[in-house]
Amino acid sequence: MNRATLRRHLDESKLINIPIQILILVSIVQVSLETVPDLGGEELKVLWGNLDLFFVIFFSLEYALRIYVAEKRWRFVFSFYGVIDLLAILPSLLSFGVVDFKFARSIRFLRLFRVFKLSRYFKAMGRLKSAFEEIKDDLVIFFFMSLILLYISAAGIYFFEHEIQPDSFRSIPHSMWWAVATLTTVGYGDIYPISLGGRIFTFFILMIGLGVIAVPSGLFADALRKCRRK
Repeated sequence: MNRATLRRHLDESKLINIPIQILILVSIVQVSLETVPDLGGEELKVLWGNLDLFFVIFFSLEYALRIYVAEKRWRFVFSFYGVIDLLAILPSLLSFGVVDFKFARSIRFLRLFRVFKLSRYFKAMGRLKSAFEEIKDDLVIFFFMSLILLYISAAGIYFFEHEIQPDSFRSIPHSMWWAVATLTTVGYGDIYPISLGGRIFTFFILMIGLGVIAVPSGLFADALRKCRRK
């Protein structure tokens, strides 16, 4: 079997790709079960370790094979699917005991769009990409304005509430959490103002927060509508 035929089978054959997707699903279940406390003992931990080693070796060999059969190898490495395939290997290499990135393997499910030739979904993804490109400058400006507003919110609530609640609003950086929760209108309620000035200030921040959510949503919706018309 020549490289071109093998490449076509790797990209399009359901007999090859569906078992790979099943293995990805099994690896995701394994990563999820690893986080369940008091599930099994040392024997199960050994099993998890062996399974993870198997998945790393398997996905590494598959990635190497895809590079070998690629018509333009460097182009494949930096292509959309090449990066996705690489993400199936890197998570285990980047897990330093602080953050486990193995859950990123789920991104490999995007290959299903290519295996089943779901071209209509590629068109939808293309419209999303075009919409983002059309408003990217607006989003950058809005992002920096939001950062400035975030700082103003944290500083304002600090000066209103620090004297009354020194533990909750110890400094402007500590007040950032309240500012994020309020501007995004999440309002967890773990930190809240009790002074009259703080509550009035919070009211205005909440009103502004509605715009923080609505403006980028409106920009993207309008851009997507224009892309659909095109």
